Amino acid sequence: MSRARADEEEYWHSSKFRAFTFDDEDDELSQLKESKRAVNSLRDIVDDDDDDLERVSWSGEPVGRRNKLPSFQSLSDALSDTGVKNYAPELRRPKAEYKDYSSDWSPKDTVRRMQRGKVCSLERFRSLQDKLVLLDEAVAGHDGNVITAVLIFLKRTLRREILFRELEVRQVALCHLIHFLKEAGEQKLLLDLLRFLDRTEEVALSQYREHLNIQDVEKRREFLKGCIGLPFSAEDTSHIQDHYTLLERQIIIEANDRHLETAGQSEVFRKYPRKASILNMPLVTTLFYSCFYHYTEAEGTFSSPTNLKKTFKIPDKQYVLTALAARAKLRAWDDVDALFTTKNWLGYTKKKAPIGFHRVVEILQRNNAPVQVLQEYVRLVEDVETRLNLATKYKCHDVVIETYKDLKDRIQLTAYKCKVERGSAEEEKINSILNNM
Repeated sequence: MSRARADEEEYWHSSKFRAFTFDDEDDELSQLKESKRAVNSLRDIVDDDDDDLERVSWSGEPVGRRNKLPSFQSLSDALSDTGVKNYAPELRRPKAEYKDYSSDWSPKDTVRRMQRGKVCSLERFRSLQDKLVLLDEAVAGHDGNVITAVLIFLKRTLRREILFRELEVRQVALCHLIHFLKEAGEQKLLLDLLRFLDRTEEVALSQYREHLNIQDVEKRREFLKGCIGLPFSAEDTSHIQDHYTLLERQIIIEANDRHLETAGQSEVFRKYPRKASILNMPLVTTLFYSCFYHYTEAEGTFSSPTNLKKTFKIPDKQYVLTALAARAKLRAWDDVDALFTTKNWLGYTKKKAPIGFHRVVEILQRNNAPVQVLQEYVRLVEDVETRLNLATKYKCHDVVIETYKDLKDRIQLTAYKCKVERGSAEEEKINSILNNM
């Protein structure tokens, strides 16, 4: 024991190690190294086997022990005969942890420390002037997290009128607060702020967003109806009106289709049961649903695709694209054909696709259309290179052969002959063309 005490005194009085004080420079790495050396030295004083010691965190609380030797119950018990235990508690917490709360940091220093991830108390900034200086320093630091943290502090400690007045002349901080309130869902404070700033359209839009929190479909419909009279721009008013009309239409369609599905009166519902309700779906989804389940209905019905197209002024390209996807999924190839067939004033028919026939081919292929159907639309692709690429990719052999024939390209025909089955109709066709060239 006397040897251990001599070693201890040599350690603490040696000039090789510095005593632990709160006045040292804020060098956490050097503190950690010095503390680690001190703890290691303590282990040498007690025993060589650190498994016998209780693990103690910086806060002084035990975090687990392994009791091989029951005679040592804890670190403090093991050092009870030495003077070391009087110093050990000082090693349990880094000194920088105290400085954030005890030191008198300026607003600029506080912001810098917050940028470095330090925990800083803002409660000492009590006067309005100090709080505004702190906010200005945060804005000057260009760190959004720090700005938001300071704004939360000001929101909690200032009256709304004062906070709004000061933010009105600090646009960067104002934008951060508006964004934070939207993200945090603090709708009432956000509306009060926007009214103070006389931003009537933003107030209206913010109120409109409240419909997202209304689950009951009838209550949501009534809420949207009330939003139509809010001070929106002309364009936004049109969108709100369309939203209300769409939901009203969906409620009617949903009730009718649920009845048809339950009664088993419609073949399409029996063969393709609905996977979800149509309520609150976007306009394009509603159009697809209508083209899938109600394609042949007269325009006078609410669920008719043509009625939806007319009511909501859906562009031709969007309508054709959606209708094609729905009818191709049902493999209704006659409906697909009719979708692109037009008549002129003389009664002649021709195929026309506002989305381009190359896109028609791609959609049909994704829905596993047979080669005969694909070939018909690949032939209608005007660009020769695109037509050849699509025909080759989807093995539309007749289109490839006919295109090379029109180009009088004997070399490509001969090369393509190797890609078709030997003895097939396609090979005979190529041979016939080559013999007559």
